[in-house]
Amino acid sequence: MIHKAEFLMSNQDYRKCPAPNKPEYAFIGRSNVGKSSLINMITNKKKLAKTSSSPGKTQLINHFLINEQWYLVDLPGYGYAKSSKTNRLKWLKMISDYLTHRENLMCTFVLIDSRVSPQAIDVEFMNNLGSWQIPFVIVFTKRDKISHPIMNDLIKTYQETMAETWEEFPQYFITSSEKKLGGDEVLEFIKQTNTLFQKSI
Repeated sequence: MIHKAEFLMSNQDYRKCPAPNKPEYAFIGRSNVGKSSLINMITNKKKLAKTSSSPGKTQLINHFLINEQWYLVDLPGYGYAKSSKTNRLKWLKMISDYLTHRENLMCTFVLIDSRVSPQAIDVEFMNNLGSWQIPFVIVFTKRDKISHPIMNDLIKTYQETMAETWEEFPQYFITSSEKKLGGDEVLEFIKQTNTLFQKSI
């Protein structure tokens, strides 16, 4: 349960992020995947993260302090077609620097739109996380937009696609911000993972 969620800061440099003295969880995905809506759902605050119908709204590393115990990080979406190559390269450096240097980052939540078949850009990003040895889980969003059989088929397809490079399929969650689905499971995962941070300090 989240009792308190407050915005701390936005920046483009991981070295300017808050002191790494609390466990941290990053949320990232392709543009318009429903990231801000998911963050607002799990924090039970309608306007904590800014939502927009226009892709590419989030441009910075946004830190939120949750229950004064851990950090939630809203990262810019990737794969926005209208963004210039220069901006995409700038984004890649900013995010890769953050992900590979942020020592208190416990897990990255990679958001996937349940309505869309596996995209090379998503698989490539997860492969990058693997090569960087950064723990991550998958969050399938917008579950309310599709049927149960289609959801099962999508997961199976992802399992087959990632089996080409992964020995086992990552842990995953199925969510719907509109139906308030999956938020409790995500928070329970974070709660359990937080205990690992306590043991490591």
